[in-house]
Amino acid sequence: MDSFFYGIEDLFVNVLFAPLDALRGMENWWGANTLNWIFMLIGSAAFVYWMLELKKYNDSGEENKDATAHSYL
Repeated sequence: MDSFFYGIEDLFVNVLFAPLDALRGMENWWGANTLNWIFMLIGSAAFVYWMLELKKYNDSGEENKDATAHSYL
């Protein structure tokens, strides 16, 4: 059973994380953080999309905003 878990370790450490190890060893800070910038751009785009959807829903006036509209109020 130990060889199974060592095989999983070898897969992740030597194969799947090899590109991240290459990024970590770069001398250029901007190049090393490229993946972080990509994730930040995706997150920012998703945030803007979600805020626009919330605004569109709020402007349509479908929601009942009375104090008794929700049971927890």
